[in-house]
Amino acid sequence: MTDRHHPGRATEAFFGRRKGKPLRDRQAESLATVLPALKLDLGAPAPARLADLFSVPVDEVRLEIGFGGGEHLVHRAQESPVTGFIGVEPFVNSMAKLVGRVIDLDLRNIRLYDDDATQVLDWLPPASVDRIDLLYPDPWPKRKHWKRRFVSQVNLERFHRVLKPGGLFLFASDIDTYVNWTLIHCRNHGGFEWLAQDASDWLTPFAGWPGTRYEAKARREGRSSAYLTFRSI
Repeated sequence: MTDRHHPGRATEAFFGRRKGKPLRDRQAESLATVLPALKLDLGAPAPARLADLFSVPVDEVRLEIGFGGGEHLVHRAQESPVTGFIGVEPFVNSMAKLVGRVIDLDLRNIRLYDDDATQVLDWLPPASVDRIDLLYPDPWPKRKHWKRRFVSQVNLERFHRVLKPGGLFLFASDIDTYVNWTLIHCRNHGGFEWLAQDASDWLTPFAGWPGTRYEAKARREGRSSAYLTFRSI
């Protein structure tokens, strides 16, 4: 039985920490007062045009799953002010940090969700997202935990449903087994074309890549990263 038919991490279960050290007063206040205005309301139907989620005009919409410290999401939102970004992160401390940056920089092209990304993927309309970023996801390195990895046939089917034809799925990791796992799963799914032409394509960071603290940690520890780009077909 494949994981396309076997529910696991790829469906409703969430694995990982929700909270870390206590929030500072300003962070707690921001979560209480600002996050509700930015958070997607999954209790209401998704708009037919995802651009309507944003208070500023946007030409396309991207989804970043597990934005961690938020460095990449903030960089992209500043870099592309006419792109709408949906950021998903269940870890409270990371969400608090990101909300603070949104306030400080007055970013109006970001919407957020603080729970499992599968809920957002199931809420989004078909063919509504231009790009999905999954950057340095938890690798669950022990073989017995591999079923918890976010990349799975179930979630790739979710990606394929919400991506526009020709939309992109970008994946970055410093864990070889997860890179290979993702390549195999995307190949087996059949709905994604890997765009690499030679080794330099997947060893070279994405265009405009700002780097992340996870990437910096990997390099300090002697691990290189892979940057995979797939097109929905």
